[in-house]
Amino acid sequence: MEQFIEYILQFGNLNSQQIDLVLNKATALELKKEEYFSEAGKVAQQVGFVLNGIVRVCYYNNKGEEITKYFIDENNLVVDLESFENEIASTAYVQAITDTTIVVFSKKDWKELSNTIVRWDAIVHKVISRALMQKVERRSPQISEDATTRYLKFLEIYPNVVNRVPLSYVASYLGVTQSSLSRIRKNIS
Repeated sequence: MEQFIEYILQFGNLNSQQIDLVLNKATALELKKEEYFSEAGKVAQQVGFVLNGIVRVCYYNNKGEEITKYFIDENNLVVDLESFENEIASTAYVQAITDTTIVVFSKKDWKELSNTIVRWDAIVHKVISRALMQKVERRSPQISEDATTRYLKFLEIYPNVVNRVPLSYVASYLGVTQSSLSRIRKNIS
């Protein structure tokens, strides 16, 4: 839990009473590999922070193929913000790729923190802005580049992920087949 507090304090100050309140609202959630943090078709009910492990955000395209949008590793927020904020069904799944520990806040507790801690909303806004910028950086360059360039960029963006997740998920993220990814990896090593 201290990891989460250190993360939050990068975006604003909290006094010890406020920190205690945050810690009292937080619960640790252990997800086994392949378990879901949130699912498409359901309204997101919690905000999480990855302490240990990796999750991926994925969806199914109109052909029924599973597509990985991006990965979330340690020290990052995990929430389907649109679903959580607007009470609408999510369009994506958030799935643990490894055994994962997440600090979790229910919607009720998150709102209570917002109503109780004066600077909470400003801190959360900064956290979300950073997360959205990362999301754009991690996703947008994929479209126009060749597969090798995309893979090299993936290694740069996700240095802690590549050896911890199945290659099928990496291939899905890159928009290539697993055999193409194997060739690319062979050619650059």
